[in-house]
Amino acid sequence: MKRIYLGLAIHNHQPLGNFSWVFEDAYQRAYLPMLEALLRHPSISISLHYSGCLFDWLSGAHPEFFKLLSRLIAREQVEMMGGGYYEPILPMIPDADKLGQVGRMSEYIWQEFSRRPRGLWLAERVWEPSLAKTLADAGIGWTLVDDTAFKMVGKEEGELFGYFNTEEQGLSLKIFPISKYLRYAIPWHDVEDVIAYLKVNASESGHRIAVLGDDGEKFGVWPQTHALCWDKQWIERFLIAIEDNAEWLTTIKLGDYIDRHPPAGRIYLPCASYDEMLEWSLPADKSHEYAELKHRLAEEKQDAVLQYLHSGFWRNFLVKYPEVNRMHKKMLNVSSKVHRARGIQEDGSGLDYLWKAQCNCPYWHGVFGGVYLADIRSETYSNLIRAENYADAVLSDGVRGYKWQQIDFDGDGNEEVLVEGEDLNLYLSPAEGGTLFEWDLRRHAYNLLSALSRRPEAYHQELAAAARDGEAGENEGKVISIHDAIRVKDADIADWVIYDDLPRSSLVDRFLDKQVTLEDYSRNKFEDAGDFAGRPYEFSVNSTAGSLEVLMKRQATVQAGPARAGLALEKSVTLTQNAGSLNISYRFINESDMPVDTIFAGEWNINLLGGGHNDGAYYRVEGRDIGDTHLDSRGGISEAAELIMGNIYLGIELALRLDRPLTLWRFPVECVSNSEGGVEKVYQCSCVVILLPLMIAPGREASFDYTWQVIK
Repeated sequence: MKRIYLGLAIHNHQPLGNFSWVFEDAYQRAYLPMLEALLRHPSISISLHYSGCLFDWLSGAHPEFFKLLSRLIAREQVEMMGGGYYEPILPMIPDADKLGQVGRMSEYIWQEFSRRPRGLWLAERVWEPSLAKTLADAGIGWTLVDDTAFKMVGKEEGELFGYFNTEEQGLSLKIFPISKYLRYAIPWHDVEDVIAYLKVNASESGHRIAVLGDDGEKFGVWPQTHALCWDKQWIERFLIAIEDNAEWLTTIKLGDYIDRHPPAGRIYLPCASYDEMLEWSLPADKSHEYAELKHRLAEEKQDAVLQYLHSGFWRNFLVKYPEVNRMHKKMLNVSSKVHRARGIQEDGSGLDYLWKAQCNCPYWHGVFGGVYLADIRSETYSNLIRAENYADAVLSDGVRGYKWQQIDFDGDGNEEVLVEGEDLNLYLSPAEGGTLFEWDLRRHAYNLLSALSRRPEAYHQELAAAARDGEAGENEGKVISIHDAIRVKDADIADWVIYDDLPRSSLVDRFLDKQVTLEDYSRNKFEDAGDFAGRPYEFSVNSTAGSLEVLMKRQATVQAGPARAGLALEKSVTLTQNAGSLNISYRFINESDMPVDTIFAGEWNINLLGGGHNDGAYYRVEGRDIGDTHLDSRGGISEAAELIMGNIYLGIELALRLDRPLTLWRFPVECVSNSEGGVEKVYQCSCVVILLPLMIAPGREASFDYTWQVIK
């Protein structure tokens, strides 16, 4: 009789920074029901992975979970898979952190369950060839990679019912291919269809194994899946069907399969991940084009072409989203500090915070929110700053005051200015308009400028039709995978697809025609009258024992009637030790023979987690009624010399103080972002624009000063 094995490998994870109710919801709707189902079916074997982030939450919220899991492990029904403890994309972190995170997870599993994991779950299944050596060095014998990577090197579907050997520098690793069919079929296809697929692929030798490797959240958390999996009992029916066909179908732990069967051969895989991830990593227009091409070829049954169709590369997220790249480079910088500190003092050097900051979720975006989620980014930066605080305390040479360096921090070929002090860090980009892109409050462990630009995404091209049709039409009444359809939460969402022309940095210098309105500005429907924003500035740094000044200059032009007038702009950021303030000074020099009559717009993008009409996040003008005070409100404030922004939950309050009363604009920057729940507006930051009318005669100049003061 023909037989086949089924290898079930389920990965469970929630990102650091996610709300506690999200963890609880996932526990009740997916994680607990799955263990209870396995307890009811002792003949079903499975390989399970839980991230350290999730283990840490479970140990506090549901210690009973560990008793259930231990029962399954003790009766040899469950095999635990290892991984990076805080679920990092392993290729993106330094080698010392790879080994450290994998080692910590292995040790945790040993301490908790008295088992050493032999296999490893790759976060987001991101594979690069060098990992074979790293994982072997960490004591890992096998992992799983999507079958897409195997097909890229010429393997046919029928050859992928086993595992393969690979190596790097002579160190070996075994790799199972994950079946894309099973990923898409379970739990959305009928149970009978899945069983039929397995039966068709059974063999006389009985050595074949079909492997499902996928997220545990698809069994209850993803849209419609709780009703499908548990109310309609898809999982129960599936497990019973496996038991009913036990004469030819056997579930097996992946480690046990390796012990009993030889490899299918030797293989060297290219850099890869699952097919959707590679698609998402492409630029928006190319991602949409690739998806259209793939769908067309599938409809035409061009399987031979599809096999060799290759799209993106995970690391391209560092190009697609400059904000991800800068967060990543901050992580590398802090990792270097932490490991240097550990060379002096092993404990108290910030290692755990560093590893937490390597959690993969904010470093990419696809059908999940990822980098678009301000809370997740905020948590990552918080952990980076905490790690840096610990490391700097060890590395400190006893010299107080501000230190600065001029380096190509983000790898774009231009040098940035990094200022570090006991109270704050400032990262400035002279090449991008003399802007400020990171402002860390070190005592609060908080980056005020973690903001994301509004940019094109591939799914934006589908919004108009999806918003019009909703979930009706051909999918009405069906339970569909999150990969198969776009969901829209707001009927008018297409109206909010707005794109920025520059990164959402701060200290941005724009010049406006007097006809530009707040609505124009917030929707980026205006022409900048100057040649300053996003253009390179010259810079110099003047440092003394107790203060530091960064001076930036640019000579360019501004529209003056029908012609353009030459204008020199000088701006400085001055810091005084322990003052808790940024002192900003501007000087405008009219270098032309015609008057300059314009409005200078100084733009700041502050993220104090003010989305969702957060009642704890506020604007305030002393003695003034400004209407809606939420940080996601919009409006103008005339004749204001001070504006206060804060968040009571963060314990942070800032005051913007001007040297004269001026008009201020405020509006929320909200991206139209996709997630497993649907497409929606997602808050990124609160934009504050200082409007300074300028009338400068030929050869004359004007000046302007203001301060950002950290009150709390």
